[in-house]
Amino acid sequence: MRSDDVRSLLQAAVPTAAAGALAAVISALVVGGKGAIGAVVATLLVILFMGIGFFVLQRTAKSLPHLFQAMGLMLYAAQILLLFVFLAAFKNTTLFHPKAFAITLLATTLVWIGAQTRAHMKAKILYVEPDSMKGDKPDNQGPKA
Repeated sequence: MRSDDVRSLLQAAVPTAAAGALAAVISALVVGGKGAIGAVVATLLVILFMGIGFFVLQRTAKSLPHLFQAMGLMLYAAQILLLFVFLAAFKNTTLFHPKAFAITLLATTLVWIGAQTRAHMKAKILYVEPDSMKGDKPDNQGPKA
């Protein structure tokens, strides 16, 4: 993974973790210990799912750029399906408070998307790869006399 990819990942993960910590504190104050556990589980789930998605999309963009958009749509559908599987597995759990989990999941997802958008807007991404222009020489262009 390139250093600018790691920087973009950190610029999205750090605010998400901070929002999750804030949600855990608020949930602990409002609901109690189970609320804090639900907030922490939701935060970890968002960072894990979104981080893996970011990594997969970066690899797809480099190796198969023509499939980037389709891969992004498929990836988000897979993330939602995995979340449904997680929710179905833990629907009757008493390990954490479900409302604190749901609100934190939504809030940290929105924070991740906002932070990732901000990181992408501030990144200086080249539109043309400099290595692809290596073989072109100015004197080879145009008709010969």
